[in-house]
Formats: sequence, structure tokens, C-alpha cells
Amino acid sequence: MRTILLTWAALSLPHLYVQAQPDRWQQRVKYTMDVNLDVSTNRMTGKQSLAYTNNSPDTLRKVFYHLYWNAFQPGSMMDTRSQELGKITYGRRGHEQQDWDSRVKDRIAHLKPDEIGYQKVLSLTMNGVVQPFKVDETILEVTLTRPLLPKTTVVFDMQFEAQVPLQVRRSGRDNPETGVRYSMSQWYPKMCEYDYEGWHPTPYVAREFYGVWGDYDVKISLDKSYIIGGTGYLQNAAQVGYGYEGAGVKVMRPNGDKLVWHFIAPNVHDFMWAADPQYHHLVRKTASGLFIHVLYKNKNNDPKQDTLWNTLADGAVMVLPYIEKTFGAYPYKQYSFVHGGDGGMEYPMSTLIKSPSLGTAFHEWMHSWYQGMLGTNESLYPWMDEGFTTYAEGRVSGWYYEQQLALHPDNQGLKDMVAKRHAALPVDQGPSYDSYFDLERSGYQEPLTTHADHYNTNLAYGIASYSMGAMFLEQLGYIVSDSVRDRILLEYYREWRFKHPNASDFMRVAEKVSGLQLDWYKEYWISSVKTIDYGIDSLWEENGKSKIRLRMIGGIPMPIDVVMTYKDGSKEMAYIPQYSMFGGKPLEDHTIPTTRNEPWKWTSPTYTFEVSRRLLDLRVIEIDPSQRMADIERKNNKLELKW
Repeated sequence: MRTILLTWAALSLPHLYVQAQPDRWQQRVKYTMDVNLDVSTNRMTGKQSLAYTNNSPDTLRKVFYHLYWNAFQPGSMMDTRSQELGKITYGRRGHEQQDWDSRVKDRIAHLKPDEIGYQKVLSLTMNGVVQPFKVDETILEVTLTRPLLPKTTVVFDMQFEAQVPLQVRRSGRDNPETGVRYSMSQWYPKMCEYDYEGWHPTPYVAREFYGVWGDYDVKISLDKSYIIGGTGYLQNAAQVGYGYEGAGVKVMRPNGDKLVWHFIAPNVHDFMWAADPQYHHLVRKTASGLFIHVLYKNKNNDPKQDTLWNTLADGAVMVLPYIEKTFGAYPYKQYSFVHGGDGGMEYPMSTLIKSPSLGTAFHEWMHSWYQGMLGTNESLYPWMDEGFTTYAEGRVSGWYYEQQLALHPDNQGLKDMVAKRHAALPVDQGPSYDSYFDLERSGYQEPLTTHADHYNTNLAYGIASYSMGAMFLEQLGYIVSDSVRDRILLEYYREWRFKHPNASDFMRVAEKVSGLQLDWYKEYWISSVKTIDYGIDSLWEENGKSKIRLRMIGGIPMPIDVVMTYKDGSKEMAYIPQYSMFGGKPLEDHTIPTTRNEPWKWTSPTYTFEVSRRLLDLRVIEIDPSQRMADIERKNNKLELKW
């Protein structure tokens, strides 16, 4: 084995950028909807005109719609699945907990007729011709009377009615926690996505969403005392008011008990709105001209709540430049944080959140990138949406609190918070690693390739999608360097926004930008449940030089950083690339002399390298002191020598 001094200037990775745009066709929709909500009965009637463009090379003989609210009926797939998962328990004896989603549990089974949700299609035509259809719970299947040819557009006209369910999951009415009257998500019959893999008529069981990009023109009529927030730009602010009108504009509401709100939303894949008579409406404008809307209900008139919601609005203004520099430009002219829902749930140009938590707010806003603009199929790749968003949330939150501490250096609370974040390695992603280690020990882990609805437990789904997805990016920084990983994220955004990328698409961007082979990393971390475990095996001295042998105990091969600390306080790093990379990362820490060693072939359980110092000079040897590598047994990563 030959150890050479690494010439980092010669080995620095070139600034590689993907030149060709992928030829990934997209279907296109244009919704025009006019709906009327009766707040006394919680029922809605609506007309929908949908111009649907088949940009695929395929002839379509069927189309499918989502009817999400039909899930909120006793005996539905969502009800059945929730109760079945509730039978699973895990945890230490005496501290077991049921696996079901605490927001759902068996609540659907107990809904009364006036509390259930439903969406009923009363009529459907294509270009004026009546179309036969059948409803199977949350999916509407339409057998077209005339095939839809490639590169053609048809117009589906529909009349529908719906009942707003009592708030159970994401959408609904009369939320007992927030007091918000209506959280209107998944509220309209929505065309399913058709892509290069075919139709995706995914029943609404619990998890995620996938939609067609297009333009929305929506008119909502309801009691004029209600205030609305959500997706889209309000077109008739001078007739509506409630804080949407421009400075100096006199609001002229029409006569009558109802008010029509007219919104348009360009190039989005969904439309959400929420309404309550007691919403407070905060408006901020960023330096770039983006409007931030915050609508919240303070049902107990608590001044602290007003302060927290204002802090959220100001925080959004503060972090936007950092977000755009790190993850790409936000393409719309506004974003709305709307009080409602059952936690935090993302939608284009807006989110539903049940509290003014900054972490939740930053998380949901970052979904605008990974769910809103990149639009990965969340059912197939939840880790690419929730995981990447969780990673981004950690970066944004960390930056925000650092800035706050710089502005308020004497604030002990901020000092403690920043210190706590720094103590959790890797920085900003520590909780994800802790959750993963718990899952690995539990025996419930499943591959990240598992469909979001098909995980055997909520526990495995949540940690795999959120924590392991975030760790995927943190470890990618360990493999290719943090700076290269950050270039990958920007290039991924540039190349794939509005194109529904999959996991292989992301990996090709990563390989092109880094100049490394990375398919092995996706195969091990995403497609298996193998683990990382490296340890210091033994050390000895030969001819005045120290020999250090490492052992690969786990099943996932990784590149290895090993830092030696000597008695005189000096440090040295040995960098060992993973053979399958066919290259190495650039130098990350210029303060530590580093040698690049021969690659470690994954077929060899041990690897020996040498350093030029005597054995008795060594004080500490540590594998991956940054702790970005998800090594499941870190006790064998560090050896402290007491001689």
C-alpha cells in the first residue's frame, strides 16, 4: 500500500455542469372553477372546466381523477389502514406505543353523516359529450368515448358537490386545536398524473400527493364575514379587502351576504385555501418584491401568539435570500403561511400550519422547492421530498438562529440554542441521525424504495422518509464534500424543476457535478437496509512508522476520513476513497495536513495505512470526526491512547 501526499490543487474537481436539458414531457392542465360554500351546512357545489393537454406520445383511452374527501367515511381505506396500524405496538416494555397516526386513529370510524367528507361528480363531459365514469372510493375512473390522441387538448366540464369533513387529516372543518373553521385542501376533483410510467391513480390512504402542473382560475363564494388565505393571487382585492387591498385603495364590497374571491395561480400542481371569520392578516414585502402573507386565528386573544406569528412573518423575510442562494430562486410573487390543518402541510404558494413554529414554517416553505417545483412523485420517492425538505429546513433554521445571535449577542436563550445545535453533529441534522439509529435498532426498518403507503409501520415510514432522506444529503456531503453537494443541489434545481425527477435523475446530476461514480451509494442507502459500521482494528509500528488497520464491520462501504491527533497537539488526516467512486472528494479542511491513500475495495474486510510518526507519538485516532457518516456503532470509531 502506497501513501502519497495529496496535491489538492491538481485533484480539485472541475466545475462540471449539466448542459443538456432532459426531454421529460409533462402533461398540462388548466382549471377554471367556480364554487359556492354554504357555511351553515358545510356543503359545497361547484363547476369545473379542465383543459387537459396530452403532451405524451401515448393515446389515452381513460383518465382518472382523485376524490380525496371520500376517504373520510367509515370503512374507507384510510380508516381501515389507520386502525390496522394501530394494532402494532413498539417500544420498551411498559412504554409501548401504538403505531397509528395520532391525528387519525379511529376517528373516521366514528364520523356521523353530517361529519363525513364526500365528493360527488354530478356530470362530466369531454368537449361537450357525456362521458361514462365510475367511482371507487377516492378514485374516479373515466372511460373516454373517444381516445385522447398525443399532442392534443380536450376540455372536461364537470359539476360536483361536496361535504367538508370534520377535520381529521390535513383538510376539514372546525379544527379543535386551532379553532380554524375551514382548511380546504384536496377539496376538488383533481386529475391524476400521467407520466412516463403511466397513470398514477393512487388511492388516498394516508400519505403523499402527485399532481399535474398547470394554471388555476378559481372563484370562491362564501359568507362575506370570512377571510381566505392560500394558493394564488387575489384578482379582486378592491372588492374583498381584508388586508389584500393596496395602500390607499378604498374597498368597495358588493351588496349581499356572500363575497366572491377570485384567485389565479400560474404553473402549480394544486390549489389550497382556508377560511375563518377571525383571521388576522399580516403582510410583509421582501427586498426582492415577494409578498409574504400570514393568516392566523388567535382564539384566546393571547398577545404572545400575536408576537409569535409576527416573528414568523419577519423570519420568512430574513431567510429568503439565504434560501434562494442555497437552493434556487423562488419563482412566484407571493407565499402564504395559513393557520389550519393538523400540523404542517405544503401546497403550491402556501402552507397550512397549526402553530407559529419557525421550524415547521421553514420546513413547509422548503417544500416549495422539493414538492412544489421539483414535484417528485411523493408516493414513490417520499425521501426525495420529505427528506430533502428536512435537510433544507435544518440548513435554513441553523442560518436563521446564527443571524439572530449576531443581532442579539447577549440573548442567553439564543446562545443556548445555537450551542445546542453545534453540539449535535452533524450540524443541523443531528436529530435525523438519532431517529435513524433508533429505527435500525427497532427491527422495523424497510428500504427507502418502499411505496409511501406500503410501509409496514408509520414508524418506519416517518424515519425513512424524513430522517434517512435528510441523511442522504448530509452523507453525500461527506462523500463528495459539502461544497460540491451544494453545487449539486443548485444544479438539480436548475435542471429538473417542473419536470418530476426521480432518484436516478438526481444521481446523474450528482455524478456529473462531482465527477464521481455514485450509483453504489444510492444502491446501498436507498435500496437496502444494510448499515455502516467501521472500527479501528489494531495498530503497530514498523521502521519508525505507525501502521493503523481499520475494519469494515457493516455492509455499506464508504470513503473514510481518519484524523490522528499527536501528543504535541498537531493533527493529520488520512483520506481513503471508496473504490467504487473512481475518484475522491476535494480537500475540505485546509488546516489539517492530509494524505490521500489508495482506494479501499469493498471486498476487503480490513484496510491498513501508515503515518510517518512513531506509535508513541499518537494520542487519538478517530474515524469520521465530523460524524456525517451514519456509523451505527461509534464507540469503535475513536481510540484514545493513554501512554
